[in-house]
Amino acid sequence: MSASPTLDLDLLRALVAVADHGSFAAAGARLGRSQSAITQQMQRLAQQAGAPLLALEGRNKQLTEAGRQLLRYAREMLALNDEALHALQDRGLEGSLRIGSPHDVADTLLPSLLSHIARSSPRLRLEINVGRSPHLMESLWRGELDMTLSTREDPRLEGFVLRSSPTVWLSASRFTLAPGQPLPLILIDEPSIFRRLAIEALDRQQLPWRQAYSCSSLIGVKAALRAGLGVTARSIELLGPDLRVLGEKEGLPRLPELSYHLWVRPHSANPLVRQAYELIRRSHGQRIHQRGNAKHQEP
Repeated sequence: MSASPTLDLDLLRALVAVADHGSFAAAGARLGRSQSAITQQMQRLAQQAGAPLLALEGRNKQLTEAGRQLLRYAREMLALNDEALHALQDRGLEGSLRIGSPHDVADTLLPSLLSHIARSSPRLRLEINVGRSPHLMESLWRGELDMTLSTREDPRLEGFVLRSSPTVWLSASRFTLAPGQPLPLILIDEPSIFRRLAIEALDRQQLPWRQAYSCSSLIGVKAALRAGLGVTARSIELLGPDLRVLGEKEGLPRLPELSYHLWVRPHSANPLVRQAYELIRRSHGQRIHQRGNAKHQEP
């Protein structure tokens, strides 16, 4: 039985560079190679893949469906390669890292982040604080956390977007709106970006609402939702099998998308924080396809 062909990681790295930087010339500058060398690498990769990866549209070269599919695998393979080398060369971080996370993404975004840190630095001890975004940001500034996930913006901090998620109207699966009645809102106490987005959207559309339930934690919001007490605005990350999304067909306004950032304090006195942050940021750059670079130009 003949062995399956093996994809060359250097060629995959060239593919990612072309996708991220928009042209063969820019990819070559990023990788320290000439434009013609990148062209040859893409040709060799297409031969290995057994399918065309780029198609000419006018003066632009655009990834084919096979190219987009291979790009997703390339990011994962390069991330795993770099993690393996990091671990085998015994450069794993040691010490304690304190990470904060909002309740919304504690079951979705946080586990993948922790898994990546644990694989690359197994001797690093992780301390997790799950709470509300504004309180986590305060803890970060007080030095009680080393880094935190948050929907909050703060230009004084250093960070990047880990994920953007739609904000939606949620209710219990069997909840029904009463026609002609004010919308029963389940609200969390201030400060809350979701509270503000819900009220502003309803007031802008001049839709009547009433506060049916108020609480100080997301646990209380979930309990009220499951009890069928009303509707709330939250990230889609909160959606579970016992909840459903309401929308325009129920007469509710569209809500904006929110971004979850990973924030650290600039100039942290702990060098471990900077190393861990850079490790996560590099991995994120490899795994997530940047927006706005669907077309690839070759001068």
